[in-house]
Amino acid sequence: MSTATPLPSPSTLTASEEVSLELPANILEGSQRAHVTVMGDIMGNALQNVDRLLAMPYGCGEQNMVRFAPNIYIQQYLEKSGQMNSDIRPHLHTGYQRELLYKHSDGSYSAFGDSDESGNTWLTAFVLKSFGQARAFVAIEERHITDAQNWLQKQQKESGCFRSVGKLFNNALQGGVSDELSLSAYVTAALLELGVSPTDPTVSSALKCLEASSTDNLYTEALLAYVCGLAGLEEQQQARLQSLLQRGTKGLLFWKRKDKALSTESLWAEAAPAEVEMTAYVLLAYLTQAQVSRADLAKASQIVRWLSKQQNPYGGFASTQDTVVALQALAKYATLTYSNDGDLAVTVTTPTGSKQDFMLEASNRLVLQQAALHELPGLYGVKAHGQGCVTLRYNMPPPPSAGTFNLSVETEPKTCTSDASTRFRLILRARYTGKRAATNMVVIEAKLPSGYIPDKSSVKLVKKVEVQSDQVTIYLDQLTKEEETFSFAATQDFPVRNLQPATVMLYDYYETGELPLEPQTRRCSH
Repeated sequence: MSTATPLPSPSTLTASEEVSLELPANILEGSQRAHVTVMGDIMGNALQNVDRLLAMPYGCGEQNMVRFAPNIYIQQYLEKSGQMNSDIRPHLHTGYQRELLYKHSDGSYSAFGDSDESGNTWLTAFVLKSFGQARAFVAIEERHITDAQNWLQKQQKESGCFRSVGKLFNNALQGGVSDELSLSAYVTAALLELGVSPTDPTVSSALKCLEASSTDNLYTEALLAYVCGLAGLEEQQQARLQSLLQRGTKGLLFWKRKDKALSTESLWAEAAPAEVEMTAYVLLAYLTQAQVSRADLAKASQIVRWLSKQQNPYGGFASTQDTVVALQALAKYATLTYSNDGDLAVTVTTPTGSKQDFMLEASNRLVLQQAALHELPGLYGVKAHGQGCVTLRYNMPPPPSAGTFNLSVETEPKTCTSDASTRFRLILRARYTGKRAATNMVVIEAKLPSGYIPDKSSVKLVKKVEVQSDQVTIYLDQLTKEEETFSFAATQDFPVRNLQPATVMLYDYYETGELPLEPQTRRCSH
C-alpha cells in the first residue's frame, strides 16, 4: 500500500499529511514491516526498479514490453533533464531482443509468437512505436520497424480505420481496445508517436475515420483526445478535454468505468488497470497540447497525485499496459515541470514524537532514501518543504477477496506413501464464477514444497508454461464457467524436514482484484 504527497511546481511551499498505518486482523504475527521511502524525482522509484516494475510474470509478448517500453520514457526524461548519471540502455537491449521471440514471419507480433495463429493488431502497433522511439538509444534493426508498419498498413480498411486481427487478451476495458474505434485510435497514435506525419496517406485516412466517429466510452474518448494532440488538431482536442473534465472524478482527478467501484482490491494498487490507463491517457492529452498553460499543469498535477497513489512498491502499476502508459505520462509531466533549483526537506514524525529528517538536493534527487517505521500500528506525520514529490509506502496483505474463481488443488496420491515422498502429481481444477462470460488471460502460479522440483517432461498442458526450480507458471487464454483441469508431476530433489504447504495462486492478469476465495495450499499429507 502507499500514500503520496506530490508537491506542486514551481512554487515553493510546505505540505503535510497524516498517514495512519493500520494492520489487518488476519496478519501473520511478526510479519509486519513498514518503511518510508523518499525520492526527489517522480521517476526515481521506477528508475531504481527497471527490472521489477511488475510484481507479476513476464511470460508473453505484451508483458515483456514492460521490460522495454518504460525504459524508453525514463531514458528520454533523463536526457532532457540532464540527469544522465544512470544508463538503462542494457535493459532496453534485453527487452528488444526478447520481444523478437514473439515476431511472426509477416512482421506482426502476438502474445505467444508462432504458437498463435496470427499476429495481433494492437500488440504490433505497441511494438512498432516502442521500437521506433528506442532507436535513439539502442541499435534497432530498421527492418523490424518496416515489417511491422507494412503489416499494419495491410490491416487498414477503406474507411481508414483498422481491423482487429488476432487474440486480444484484455477485455477488462469493456468496449475499450476491443472495438474498432479505440483500436484504430491506438494504431493511429502509435504511427504518430513513431514520427509519421499527419499528412501521410495512412494516418490522414485514419484521422478521417476517427473524426467521423462518436463514442461515449471514456477510455476511447481519452485516447482520441491524445491522438488529436499528436496530430495537431487543437479545436477537436479542446472539445474532447472539456467533455472528459466534466466526467472526471474531482479532487485527485481521475476517470473510472461506469459503475466501477473506486477500489478493486488489486494485489498492489487501489485502482484497476483500466482506470489507471484511461487516466494516464487524459494526462498525456493535457501535456500534448500546442501550448500547455499553468491551468493545464494544475489539472495535470491533480492527475499525477492520483496516479502516484496507484503505484506498486517498484514504481510500476497493477498490470502491463497501465504501467507503460502511466510511466509515459509521468515522464512527460516530469520533463515539463523539471527544475534543478531548490532543495526539499522532509520530516517524518512517529506516533511517539520522534523525527526522521531527509534532505533532497540536485545531487541526490534520484537516490532512494529509506527508513524503517517500527511503531505499528500508528499515526505518522509527513511534512515537506520545497518542491518535488514525496511518497510514503508501506506493505500489508491485500484485503480478503469476494472471489470470482473456483480453484481446487489435489495431490495424487493424496497421502504420502513411500513412493509419494519422492514423486507426486499435482492436479489443479479451475473455473470462472464472475459476471463476465469469460476472463482475460489467466495466470496460475503453482509453487512447490521445499525440496521438490517440477518434472519438465510432465508439463504439457497449454500454449505457454514457464518451469522454474520451485514453481510452474501456467498461462491460459481465458477461463469460462466450464471447469478445466491441469496436472503435472513433482519429484524430490532433496529431503526436507517439517515440510510446509505450498501455495497455488490463480488470477486474471488484467483484473488482479479477481482472485479465488482463498489462495489454495496443498502438501502431500501423512
